[in-house]
Amino acid sequence: MGSAQASLWYFVFYIGILKVHTERKSCLRGVWHVDRKKLISIRDLQMKFGMHHVLKGLDLDVFQGDIIGYIGPNGAGKSTTIKIILGLIEEYTGEVEIFGEPLRQEKLHHKRRIGYVPESADMYEQLTPSEYLSFTGTLYGIKPAVANEKAFQLLRLLEMEDVFHQRIDGFSKGMRQKVLIVSSLLHNPDIIFLDEPLNGLDTNSVSVMKQIFKQLATQGKTIFFSSHMMELVENVSNRIVLLSDGKVAADASFAELQAQNQEGSLEGIFNQLTGFKEQENIVESFVNYVVNQDTKRAGYA
Repeated sequence: MGSAQASLWYFVFYIGILKVHTERKSCLRGVWHVDRKKLISIRDLQMKFGMHHVLKGLDLDVFQGDIIGYIGPNGAGKSTTIKIILGLIEEYTGEVEIFGEPLRQEKLHHKRRIGYVPESADMYEQLTPSEYLSFTGTLYGIKPAVANEKAFQLLRLLEMEDVFHQRIDGFSKGMRQKVLIVSSLLHNPDIIFLDEPLNGLDTNSVSVMKQIFKQLATQGKTIFFSSHMMELVENVSNRIVLLSDGKVAADASFAELQAQNQEGSLEGIFNQLTGFKEQENIVESFVNYVVNQDTKRAGYA
């Protein structure tokens, strides 16, 4: 086993989920098995912000072992969907069930089965990763010493052991993102929600995290992530859910989407299903304004 593979294996081990699922079968979209548990059920989900109707009757089921790439245009309602499932937004209509119970009757123990990495997070920047993650662990009922040791081992595998006791306010975007990802996994959740999870990470870290997501799914964890990185969605997801105009426009594996549409790339399929046909015109007009517009006539010396 190479060093990279060993690090990946130990990362999953320290999350605390390395166990054998002897009865677990393939979880690829289109091969549904009776042993797959339904963790989330959404029916006719609707959400308005003022006069803006964001979600217009969303229907979606999420199963154990899914790696769902949740994609859609800006403002399509991706982050809104995640925040509703997390209980952060309550002014919705429709039915949402999580772990077999209505979301509106959500119990505290459900929170302990969920991990979350928001797109933009306010961190206690005056703390060190040791302090921040120990505190986070206690919120999930983990003893501080246990949380601290687990956090150290996870960050060590992500090459951050040297800054474990340094304040977060001096960290880069990528370093902060690693701390947030570890905080979402520290309590060994069943479902992990991630909103643009790989923002700021370098190429090597992106490669490692993609494999970590895949291995977590093989251990029965469910990954639900929103991203505009089509390459990430294409290569990691076993289900791609495309949201357009407040509803699910597509729900399939990448291979199935390729077979059903004229385009070969996920970016092309995305544009086709969302009706975006103006790319060439926009690009040409934009560049024309940049390079050909007379700046002197615009008031510049």
